[in-house]
Amino acid sequence: MAVAVYGRKFTDNFAPYIQKFFDKLDSIGVGVLIYEPFLDYLKQRINISNKVKPFTKNNEIINSAEFLFSVGGDGTFLDSTTFIRDSNIPIIGINTGRLGFLSGVSINEIETALEDVFAGKFALDQRSLLKVETENNLFGANNFALNELTVHKKDSSSMVTINAFIDGDFLNSYWADGLIVATPTGSTAYALSCGGPIILPGSNNFEITPIAPHNLNVRPIVIPDDKVLTLKIEGRSQDFLVSLDSRSKTIDSSVELKISKNNFTINLARLHNENILGTIRNKLNWGLDQRN
Repeated sequence: MAVAVYGRKFTDNFAPYIQKFFDKLDSIGVGVLIYEPFLDYLKQRINISNKVKPFTKNNEIINSAEFLFSVGGDGTFLDSTTFIRDSNIPIIGINTGRLGFLSGVSINEIETALEDVFAGKFALDQRSLLKVETENNLFGANNFALNELTVHKKDSSSMVTINAFIDGDFLNSYWADGLIVATPTGSTAYALSCGGPIILPGSNNFEITPIAPHNLNVRPIVIPDDKVLTLKIEGRSQDFLVSLDSRSKTIDSSVELKISKNNFTINLARLHNENILGTIRNKLNWGLDQRN
C-alpha cells in the first residue's frame, strides 16, 4: 500500500505535528509519495525517511496511491484535485490553514485519523464538479472546479457586463464586478461571502451569485446542474479574469464560457462520523449565541 501527500508551506508551530504525521506513516509501513516541491520544503524543516519518493505529475500516483493526503488549508485541498482527476482516489485533508471546510482533520487528530483510515473507518463523500469549455480549451485537462468558476474584472475599476444563458435561453445581463458559478461544495466559500445560499452536497444544483452587482434587486439564483450555462462578457477593459478554484486565466470578450456538470466526481474521506451538517455548524459557529 502507498499514499500520496500534497502540501504547501506551513508556519513553524505546525512542524511538530507534521513530523508526527510522517512518523506515523513510517511506523505503519506504507509507501509514501510526496509532491516534489513540498518534499524539498519538508527536508529543510523536519526529518523525512529516505524511503519516500517524489512525484510531480498525476500519472505518477494514479496507479500507486490508495489515498492522497492534502496538508494545508482548503486552497491546498482544491489544488490536490488536479492530481486525482477521475481516478476516484479519496482525498483526506490535514488542516494547517484557517477555516477548513474541506480539510477536516485537525492537527491534534493526525495520529488517530491515520489509524482510522488504515482500519477502513471512514466514509466516502462524493462531490460534484463543474467544468468549463471554451473554443481554445482554456484550462486544458484541468478544466474542472470543486468549488467555483469566477469571472472578474481585471485591469479597470469599471464594472463588467456578463450575459448569462441557460440552455440557450437568456437569463440576465449581470452588471457587476464579476460573477460566481458555484457547486454545492463551493457554496460555503466565495459565493457565501457574496450573499449566496448554502447548498448541501448531493442537491444536484449550481448557484449563480453576482459580485457587487449595480442593481440591488439582482439576487443569487440556484439552477439544476443538468443545465448548460453560457457566459459572454463585455466591458470597457479588453481583458477579464476567469478562475477555476485557484487556477486563473486572462481572457478577452471573444471567449465564450460554457459551464456544465463534470462527468466525474471527487471523493472526500470523512472520518470520526463527520458530516456536512456538523461541519457547517462548527465552522460557521452556529448555535454559539450565549442565549442558547
